[in-house]
Amino acid sequence: MDKTCSDAASAVADIPDGASIAAGGFGLCGIPVVLIDAILHAGARKLHVVSNNCGVEDWGLGVLLSAGRIAAMTSSYVGENKEFERQYLSGELELDLVPQGTLAEKLRAGGSGIAGFFTQAGVGTQVAEGGLPRRYDAQGNVAVASQLKEVRTFTYAGRDREFVFEEAITTDFAIVHARRGDAHGNLVFDKSARNFSPLAAMAGRVCIAEVEQFVPVGALDPDQVHLPGVFVHRVVKVGTEIDKRIERRTVRLEEGAGSHA
Repeated sequence: MDKTCSDAASAVADIPDGASIAAGGFGLCGIPVVLIDAILHAGARKLHVVSNNCGVEDWGLGVLLSAGRIAAMTSSYVGENKEFERQYLSGELELDLVPQGTLAEKLRAGGSGIAGFFTQAGVGTQVAEGGLPRRYDAQGNVAVASQLKEVRTFTYAGRDREFVFEEAITTDFAIVHARRGDAHGNLVFDKSARNFSPLAAMAGRVCIAEVEQFVPVGALDPDQVHLPGVFVHRVVKVGTEIDKRIERRTVRLEEGAGSHA
């Protein structure tokens, strides 16, 4: 039952070239930066990463992208990462762009043994009808486009509505960052850092968690556990002094304060 690893390097050492990885986090919030750096130094290439976005050029998943280690992304948001945009538009990176709520449910379904589901999100758009560019060629032409998806009509909330079928996502590995955890893999996430993390963890056949505060087994109130240890296979203690960044800082003047030249 003891799932602790001595360090991040040993925890990710068996991630091979071509592996698929679900990564928790949203923007720069709640991302497993220590595990990402360990993957970078381990040298795995041609990775297929599933995450809401890809960090920024020099932080989070962006360091793997900038190093040319990611071949394909499944994401909802390109965000502030200009290198992501450049690689996608130049044909270096394949992108499966998924509505954000749909991505969350695809991960949850994958971790719950559900092969797929019908949703209203994307009906009447290229999400359902196909044609979204997945990969460009070097000349800027669409080399690979998304495919047509099944659409069915169901009676929902008292009237007939169309729904598009979405397949679940499962990955070879998952990497997440937690505020607190124990040797059995029970995890507690910090406020909004919870975001996609439990869902990503569930979708990975092998889930690796980095934990700031490592507590004895039994110290966590079962009612406060966000992710049960049954979904977690390896735990690495990283401490509370790890660097954390803000993707875009927004401030305002206090009420009544004048502006400054």
